[in-house]
Amino acid sequence: MAPTRPTRTGRRARRGALLLALFGSVALATSGCSVNDALRMGMPQPATKQAPMIESLWLGSWVAAWIVGAVVWGLMIAAFILYRRRSHDEALPKQTKYNVPIEFLYTVAPLIMILVLASFTWRDQSELTALTNKSTHTVGVVGFRWSWAFNYVQEGVYDVGTPQSRPTLWLPVNERTRFQLTSSDVDHSFWVPAFLFKMDLIPGRLNQFEITPDKLGTFPGRCAELCGVDHANMLFTVKVVTRSEYDAHIAQLKAAGQTGLFQTGRDITKAGATS
Repeated sequence: MAPTRPTRTGRRARRGALLLALFGSVALATSGCSVNDALRMGMPQPATKQAPMIESLWLGSWVAAWIVGAVVWGLMIAAFILYRRRSHDEALPKQTKYNVPIEFLYTVAPLIMILVLASFTWRDQSELTALTNKSTHTVGVVGFRWSWAFNYVQEGVYDVGTPQSRPTLWLPVNERTRFQLTSSDVDHSFWVPAFLFKMDLIPGRLNQFEITPDKLGTFPGRCAELCGVDHANMLFTVKVVTRSEYDAHIAQLKAAGQTGLFQTGRDITKAGATS
């Protein structure tokens, strides 16, 4: 029996699959990302104890999206192949105005997916934004056009930067820190990519969160809210250090005369409290 020759449709499908695989390989190679980086879907290496929860929610959302996409594309491609018109003489399939089961499916299925994603998001967000009495110390973050100030509340010292001289926020490793975010002018957003977390600074409002850095190192930070002409220069650095290094830095700020608290528009009178 003579071997069956592949159909034109089959050859096109194989060529498409090969091109897609080649494109994916080239994109991964030229991006400079490792396989591990690619599997995290653009997320940086986490540097806090809370970050794995955020990473899990992010990756779970992507997995769900890819599954839904694969099912939808699979159904579309199957419809293209199974119900295509094979010749000009072939009659068109029976036309219908509606199909109640299918319409019910594509109304209810997205609703279920949205509710499931919202429930996981609500669960994790409630835990990530909860304020506790377990924080070791408090940092007041002040955003202003066009830089940052950091008030080390318990120690009674501050550090402040300019667009030309970005400030550095020092944090002791493995110690839970409460951040109090304020703005003296317009909306800003405090974002440290390695923390996988950001929160807005809104004039007249105090936003707070707690986080525990668990990896020594230096990490970039920036404003994630388009706040004006010099927004691109609202950069800062985070140094996660040992407790002894942190204490030495606080001593340097005191020796430099940077005592008291940088004016925020709110008066932080004691650790963890505002008036």
